[in-house]
Amino acid sequence: MSDAEPLDASLLPPRQFFRFSADVKRAEKLDAAGFSLDERYWLPSLAELDGQRPFADVRMAWSPSGIAWQVTVEGKTQLPWCRDSRLEDSDGLQVWVDTRATFNIHRASRFCHRFVFLPRGGGPAGDQAVADQLLINRARENARPVRPRELSARAQTTASGYTLWAFASAAALGGYDPAQQPRLGFTYAVLDRQRGLQTFALGPEFPYEEDPSCWAELRLV
Repeated sequence: MSDAEPLDASLLPPRQFFRFSADVKRAEKLDAAGFSLDERYWLPSLAELDGQRPFADVRMAWSPSGIAWQVTVEGKTQLPWCRDSRLEDSDGLQVWVDTRATFNIHRASRFCHRFVFLPRGGGPAGDQAVADQLLINRARENARPVRPRELSARAQTTASGYTLWAFASAAALGGYDPAQQPRLGFTYAVLDRQRGLQTFALGPEFPYEEDPSCWAELRLV
């Protein structure tokens, strides 16, 4: 039997060769009532390393009260496709947070959380933002189910896109303790049926939806 041909490294997504780390700045007065994040809170677009052009501006901030995200998507010609009965398939933001930043495990622990935030899909008319929790496939132990008002979302939709503001309170993040543990495991996915998929750490070639070793490190500064 002949030796197998060596794998061409040029066929592999460049992001897989790096362990990413980024700083997230603290913001005051983060809560469900309302906030706005300026460019100081912008998360780098790591997908550009794979030659992908980002379509979403993603920002993130933290405070002792919880973690906030702000996502702006432009260049659309149709409303976001969002259904509260099909959260995983809907246009919007999904985030994965490991409050213990454990990167040497391949199955999620109870400190790993998955949340989904949609710009539409809720309310009687389906035009209200949605915030909910999703289970992580193959988790060794699931995070505690969130209670009402521990997650929140609001959105502004225009003819060309939307801005989504999402907040996860400290109560929703089991193990969240910025003073003692100022590092998080983290990744996100912005899904859009018109614009595509944008991820933070590794892309869809890897099981980032269920494997914490595929997530990046965030430092709460």
